Amino acid sequence: MFEVVHQTLQAQPVLLIFVLIGLGYLIGGIRVGGFTLGPVAGVLFAGLFFGHFGLRLSPDAQALGFALFIFSVGYQAGPRFFDVLRTDGLKYLSLAGIIALTGFTIAVLAAYLLELQPGTSAGMLAGGLTSSPTLAAAQEAIRAGTIAPPEGWSEDAVIGNITTGYAITYIFGLAGLIAIIKLLPGFLGIDLAEESRRIEAADGAKEAPPTSVSVRTFRVTNEEMIRRPKHELAAELWDGFSVIVQMRDGKVLGRDPEERLRLGDELLVMGPAEFFTQGIARIGEEVPTRPELTRMDSAQVVVIEPEAVGKRLGELALALRYDVFLLHLRRSGVELPKGADLELHKGDVLTVAGPAAGIDRLGQALGHVERDVPETDMVTFATGIAAGVVVGLVSIQVGGISIGLGSAGGLVAAGILIGFLRSVHPTFGRLPEAVRWIFMEFGLLLFMAGVGLRAGGDIVETFLQAGPKLVIAGIFVTSVPVLLGFLYGRRVLRLNPALLLGAITGSMTSGASLSIVTKAARSSVPALGYTGAYAFANVLLTIAGSLILLFG
Repeated sequence: MFEVVHQTLQAQPVLLIFVLIGLGYLIGGIRVGGFTLGPVAGVLFAGLFFGHFGLRLSPDAQALGFALFIFSVGYQAGPRFFDVLRTDGLKYLSLAGIIALTGFTIAVLAAYLLELQPGTSAGMLAGGLTSSPTLAAAQEAIRAGTIAPPEGWSEDAVIGNITTGYAITYIFGLAGLIAIIKLLPGFLGIDLAEESRRIEAADGAKEAPPTSVSVRTFRVTNEEMIRRPKHELAAELWDGFSVIVQMRDGKVLGRDPEERLRLGDELLVMGPAEFFTQGIARIGEEVPTRPELTRMDSAQVVVIEPEAVGKRLGELALALRYDVFLLHLRRSGVELPKGADLELHKGDVLTVAGPAAGIDRLGQALGHVERDVPETDMVTFATGIAAGVVVGLVSIQVGGISIGLGSAGGLVAAGILIGFLRSVHPTFGRLPEAVRWIFMEFGLLLFMAGVGLRAGGDIVETFLQAGPKLVIAGIFVTSVPVLLGFLYGRRVLRLNPALLLGAITGSMTSGASLSIVTKAARSSVPALGYTGAYAFANVLLTIAGSLILLFG
């Protein structure tokens, strides 16, 4: 039976790939001690198990997964990469750089002092910092020949060492990072929830309920409501986000704040269910809403216009000026708190609901409206990946050492450039968010499946030889950069602790750790710090994955 299964999986690579991905999601979803490994580590460990029995995946399939993943990482970072550099990005760049450099240095020293085998330091850096781009870049540098293995070592052996180093150190990298993030604020007497409230209070933050929106109509019958001007009623009854349109005799009226309601006026209200239970019903009786008034649209509006960048969310007055309701505001795929003083950055995506005309007017003011258009600009996507590969092949010889961006650097650079150009010219390089996610996720998992299968043959032997030493070294690779980064962020950058911890998780590209911070803060404020550092960290850690191989 075992032999039949083995032969079938080896003869059917598509079956093998999707069995590994399915098992990886199941393994990654197992909760142990309050945390999960996640699908990436799950697929890796499933691959190591199957690889131990001699199963392999085509290197071409692994290279395809790598290209999809790394290019998509760059594309995601592109819209904000240059914009952040021009604003407050230098502090986040310096924080991401401190963490990457510290982890890099410790991994190199540990490999030298502990006499670890070539490639192990790269795996240790990737696992200790929980950075998939680092692992992918290191593996691809060896596989593509950008960096040659040391004399007497084969490509497979070095790649096996990289994978083993990653697999052994990743567990503590994830669990240790989460533990530090959980315990450090309490140890230092920091109340993350209170720190987040300070930022929210300073920014005038007022969260819009992220729920579905409904449209209802109320007729003014309460005489108390007609004795006061609308601005007083708004101060008492309005949540700041819901859309309220006043109609009289079937016509929409203006928005003069000094004007008073009249008996018989109708208010068309669009908002979350919570808003209708907080006093708006005191206006009067609810009446049926005319069908033509319930035709609401929803779309994503991307911030591109230079005049919109830096504008505060409260200045937009979405409900008052455009009759639209803000559902979500995302930056680099991470949802942000919808505070009135939140500054818009290039590439921010506002998901709004309301009349199509209002959404279009908002799109003209901010940049570009993204509706549910499924098409991807495959010409630009394919050309971008091809160009990235070509750029990665270019190198120069300095002192007998070949220096170049390599496949990882070339692809991430091409992705950043196309993502940036897309933010400037919305009709160029369309890659819908859902498509980008599947490219990143599937590409990484396909790559990770190949990595695990390839390293599974000697994982047990390598673990027995260097496992304990790697565990100890991995603890330092994880903990020292986090603690040094926290000290640097507090003493030098003077960052609020909630923002700082979010930025540290972004510097380690750890979405799982960000969820721990936001949960402890009872706020999405830490996501602001996460997105600030994330774009830089992806680039820095990708480059580090290749460079560290030059040091052993």
